[in-house]
Formats: sequence, structure tokens, C-alpha cells
Amino acid sequence: MIKPALTPDCTNCAALCCVVFAFDKSESFAVDKAAGEVCANLDGCGRCKVFSKRQELGFKGCIAYDCHGAGQRVTQEVFGGKSWRNDTGLTIRMGAALSVLRRIHEQLVMLRTAGNLPLEAEERLTAQALEESLSPENDWTEGTLQAFPIDAICRDVATFLRGLRHHVTGVNGHN
Repeated sequence: MIKPALTPDCTNCAALCCVVFAFDKSESFAVDKAAGEVCANLDGCGRCKVFSKRQELGFKGCIAYDCHGAGQRVTQEVFGGKSWRNDTGLTIRMGAALSVLRRIHEQLVMLRTAGNLPLEAEERLTAQALEESLSPENDWTEGTLQAFPIDAICRDVATFLRGLRHHVTGVNGHN
């Protein structure tokens, strides 16, 4: 099993987070943006025109967002480097793929973090099995992402992680 990188690489992504997600004007975002609408701050090359000034201009949500590496995988692995910029018909499809793959990557982040705990052998095996269920032998495709039982796997991961509380709490249930 190849462990995917769980850090974003925006240079290999099609700026999916700047297009597929909606956001409302708030303390996190200076403007409203509908899902599928290209962010006004995105330049023609797919880069943020206000990247270095996001905080000052009211885009704290952009700073806080982390796709955990799902964006570049959707762009490169699932869509073979294609982009919604060249084919607007891909916007919804890429967004759907990102929605599932980001959740998969979130689960992997939590499992890898749990792996830093002094797990018992059975717990380590369970963590490994869960991670394997989130990491197919072959590349993800639109079809495998659509068919993937993400809600069930997320429940299984949450149940497993709740069972690890004894590793992080004291005898009285306090740190």
C-alpha cells in the first residue's frame, strides 16, 4: 500500500477549493461565492491574486482550509491533469470527487495521528486495516469515489478513535 501525501500541493491542483466550494460573507470570507463559481481572486493561471494579503482582506477561511492533499490527487490522479478551466463540464465532477477524497484524507490524517499513540497490537492492526480500506491498490477514479462507502468508513474510524481514549486520558478520565 502506497501512503498518499496528506499535505496540499497547490501547484499540482486545478485550484479546486477556489471554485467548487461556496462561502458566505462572514468573518472568514469577505464576499459571498456560490459553489461552482470561480473566486474573483483567482487569476488566469489558477493562482490567488491576494494570497499574501488574505488575512488583511478578510479571507481567513482560505488560510484555515486544508484539503490534506486531496486537491492534487483529484486533479492529477482522478482526472489525469485535466481542469475545469479547459472544460467547464468538469467543475461539478471534480467537486464531487474532491468532496469524497478530502473526507478520505481527513480520516487518514486522524489514523496516522493515532498511530503516534502507544497502541496495543490489536489496535495497531485495526488502524492499519482502516487505513488500507481508505487507500485502494489502484488509483482512485470517479467511479470508485462515487461508490466508496465514505459515511460508513467515517463511522468506523470514529468508533475506533473513541476506543483509544484510554491512551490520552488519565485514570480519572482527565489529562
